Amino acid sequence: MPEEEKITIIEGPPPTFEIVGDTWLLGLVEGPAAPQVALCRLRTSNGPALVERCYRAWRDGQAVQLEYRADDGLTQQAPVVAARWVDAQEGHVLTLWVRMDADDVEIEVDFEADDDDDEPEDTGFDLTT
Repeated sequence: MPEEEKITIIEGPPPTFEIVGDTWLLGLVEGPAAPQVALCRLRTSNGPALVERCYRAWRDGQAVQLEYRADDGLTQQAPVVAARWVDAQEGHVLTLWVRMDADDVEIEVDFEADDDDDEPEDTGFDLTT
């Protein structure tokens, strides 16, 4: 059996996950428990190659995991259910939608207005392939 595909964050702080409620995501996260889908944005130099790896793994019936270090320093994984990349001034921004267990989700309320919604966030992450 082939090894599971992983996208690993090798530098930077733990990723920030934003809970999303888009209806198109419901079909991607079927299961016995009520999972949450979270979005995270990561800076990378090889966005097209990472997304292509995800597409190939999914086509072959394999899972793709996002591997990262949590705030406590322990290595965590989250299954990737969708991926996309966009060009940015500093390189590529990889957008990943990941499945999170309901007990792993911590909700933070932020009422700050942001006028630069069109600009991708500089996350400070570097990824390995």
